[in-house]
Amino acid sequence: MFIQTESTPNPATLKFLPGQTVLDAGTADFPGAEAAAVSPLARRIFAAGNVTGVFLGSDFVTVTKAEGIDWAHLKPAILGAIMEHFQSGAPVIEGSAQAAGGHAAHDGPDADIVRQIKELLDTRVRPAVAQDGGDITFHGFDRGIVYLHMQGACAGCPSSTLTLKMGIENLLRHYIPEVIEVRPVAA
Repeated sequence: MFIQTESTPNPATLKFLPGQTVLDAGTADFPGAEAAAVSPLARRIFAAGNVTGVFLGSDFVTVTKAEGIDWAHLKPAILGAIMEHFQSGAPVIEGSAQAAGGHAAHDGPDADIVRQIKELLDTRVRPAVAQDGGDITFHGFDRGIVYLHMQGACAGCPSSTLTLKMGIENLLRHYIPEVIEVRPVAA
């Protein structure tokens, strides 16, 4: 098994490409070791030490390291953990736990606007941020303000504010006049 790595715009995060499917559908975000209880793969990666987040996509694993830790020291342990997992035959997600589909549900008078927001996110934004090892999902819409949840490499990325304001906010405002602003939300 040959696992490729790619840097991301977030220097604390590295994208690992195992060359096979990681998740059949959706994504899974583990912002800490305690959240990884349902994922043997994420548990192995956290066990390598100095890991603060694991994000699983369709064909990649994004790992965020602790501050002050050098990738040169941590990367071999993570590569080993990923390789061991896939060679073990264990599932990526255990039992009835499911990968997340992404967006939060939203009903009410703004349902049509929210549908348009989700469609733009799915077709224009999410494929681009997945290339960088992350994901951005809809969290809410209230009085013209769109709330988005940033995951994987996007969470804590120095350029995430620029991505939100100059990229996503401009895109949504261009196509949906009811959108006034875009704001991030914590998990």
